[in-house]
This record gives sequence, structure tokens and C-alpha cells, in this order.
Amino acid sequence: MKFLKLCLLFLPLFLKFPSASAQIIEDPTTWKYEVKKISATEYKLIFHLDLKSPWHIWSLKPGGDGYEIAPSFTFDANKMVKMKGSTTEKGKKTTTKMDGIDGRVTYYTGKIDYEQDIIVTGKTKITGKHEYQVCNDKMCLPPKDKDFVFDIK
Repeated sequence: MKFLKLCLLFLPLFLKFPSASAQIIEDPTTWKYEVKKISATEYKLIFHLDLKSPWHIWSLKPGGDGYEIAPSFTFDANKMVKMKGSTTEKGKKTTTKMDGIDGRVTYYTGKIDYEQDIIVTGKTKITGKHEYQVCNDKMCLPPKDKDFVFDIK
């Protein structure tokens, strides 16, 4: 009976102050994929990233103390495709010192392009996934994986 009285006593408090819930942050990235023909057998795969302000994405070589998660691009095996060099990045790059991180770090904001040159031997689909993490000046979102498909015609 005593327990019931306590529950009835505190019930109005629970109804007045609903429990706090975690804020869900929408993914601030928009990715688009493009194939650019260079020659009969050479193509450039372009990953276009549009990143909402105030978010940034780490460079492929972010520097810092090693805890920054750089974007990575993994291509599924395809006998008709040969990678030419490694993935490169273009965009508004910033290299600076940040509070809480040892050393200087490099990141991109706004519109960023990641490019991979390839050589192909015929029509094919190139598939894989890329992993990335975006941050602002207060927090980083958990790393995210996205699948991609490039159609070589």
C-alpha cells in the first residue's frame, strides 16, 4: 500500500516532465556518382559530396593524432576493371590545429569530389562501398557506409 501511495505521489511529476530523448541528427551529406569517359578504355569515377554547413569531412590523409576517420573507398573485385593510381580529393581544404586533437588536421567543407581513374576492357558495373565520418566543431557523427554503383557503357 505504501508503494502505491508513493507511485501516486510521483505520477504527476512524471506526466509533467516527459523523459528526455536523444536528438536525431539527419545525415548532412548528399552523394552523387558520375562516370567521365577519358578515352576508349579509360574512365574517371567521381564521387560528388555536398556537405551541409557547419559539417566537415576528414581528408584522405587527415593528420592529427590518428583518431580521425578518413574517407575510404572499397571497390568490389571485377576482372574487367583495373585501378589506375589511388583515389584523390578536390575541394575547399583546411589544415589547422583543433582543440582536443594532437597535431594539425586537414578536412574539407562544402562541395568535395573524390576521383578514381580506371581502365576497363568492356561494358561493366563497378560496385563497392565507401565509409566516411563527418564532424562539426562540437561532435562527430558515427562512421557511415554507403554502397555505390558506376555503370560503364
